[in-house]
Amino acid sequence: MSMFKVFDIAGSALSAQTLRLNVTASNLANANSASSSTNTTYRERQPVFAAMLNDSGDDNGGATGVTVRGIVESNAPLQKQYDPGNPLADSKGYVYMPNVNVVEEMANMISASRSYQTNVEVVNTAKQLVLRTLTLGQ
Repeated sequence: MSMFKVFDIAGSALSAQTLRLNVTASNLANANSASSSTNTTYRERQPVFAAMLNDSGDDNGGATGVTVRGIVESNAPLQKQYDPGNPLADSKGYVYMPNVNVVEEMANMISASRSYQTNVEVVNTAKQLVLRTLTLGQ
């Protein structure tokens, strides 16, 4: 494997974790947004990642990074709260809340943040190795 492919692989991982952090932030921002119907209520979203595989045959078909396949909405049931005094309440007095679990989202945020940090360290280490390799002949 070429040393420079390390930068491509770590770069794709950095992009994926950035998207994961953005989706998590969106989930947390909408965790307490009420709605008057199930159709307009925010639903938890999660990114779907997949390994990018090398099909060219020159590197034994190994993984060459990560790609984002899409963002999917959760099928978990929405939270239904009885609050007839709320201006968003439906005709029966119910307000619909998102299916976002704040504790899970915080765990996702910590995991994505640490993955991001790890990939930054990979890039920095690879950069140092390349620079040291260039100074071998001196």
